[in-house]
Amino acid sequence: MKAFLKWAGGKSQLLSYIEKYIKLSKLNGKTYYEPFVGGGSVLFRLGHSNCVINDLNKEVINTYRVVKNYPKKLILKLKEHQSKHNKEYYYQVRALDRNIEEYKKMTNIEKAARTIYLNKTCYNGLYRVNSNGFFNTPIGRYENPLICDESTIMDVSKYLRGNDVKMLSVDFAKATDTAESGDWVYFDPPYDYEESGFVGYVKEGFSHKDLERLKDLCDILIEKGCNVLISNNETKFVKKLFKSDNYEIIYETKRVKANRTINSKTERRNKVNEVLIYGRKK
Repeated sequence: MKAFLKWAGGKSQLLSYIEKYIKLSKLNGKTYYEPFVGGGSVLFRLGHSNCVINDLNKEVINTYRVVKNYPKKLILKLKEHQSKHNKEYYYQVRALDRNIEEYKKMTNIEKAARTIYLNKTCYNGLYRVNSNGFFNTPIGRYENPLICDESTIMDVSKYLRGNDVKMLSVDFAKATDTAESGDWVYFDPPYDYEESGFVGYVKEGFSHKDLERLKDLCDILIEKGCNVLISNNETKFVKKLFKSDNYEIIYETKRVKANRTINSKTERRNKVNEVLIYGRKK
């Protein structure tokens, strides 16, 4: 099953590595948690029957809910966007969230269609907001973007309706409140950078303090008996944070190569080192 959203920094390149840790056989009878679900490529690859997904970005979670409950109405609205798409129209749709009172009057279906439309036509599927929380990614250079992927939307809707998939939009720490021994938690937070990089997914950003909170939460979950997997850039901060030296917990780190296409400068698009970090008790 494919994801219905494009996602800059998505995990499609790492799925084969992730599946070596998280397998359906290991999930049997347990709950899968993904507190930073984003485009959901891991969720849809696993296709597990009992999941808790979360994203602090309320627009993203609204879109998941609309795909689940109103796929046909969503498809009709996306076809309308597809028929009108051009550069001028893109910026008109992008600007809708600037008028807060008018935006509140939009239906959840209209908001979800806007999210998918912008996602499919913006630069590299990059969901970025400014300090006011307004979507500000420029239009992408696509000749004929597939805005309405009808079959994928229907497949995802069928999966979400046919399984126990709880959807939340809360802080990542609250998203795992119900996790129990044997459950699997996959954290894919906004990535750390040695110098500077993309952290504008939500207006609050994601700081080193947030990563430290995440590490503390991982320790707690592992002590409870949960299985924890984290993905991030291989930075000095991340390596130091998850170093196993004086803990009753071991963090095993695997380096993997991934292509990066977010940067607007072609010469800076190359393979970078990412890490998958698996936490377990000694």
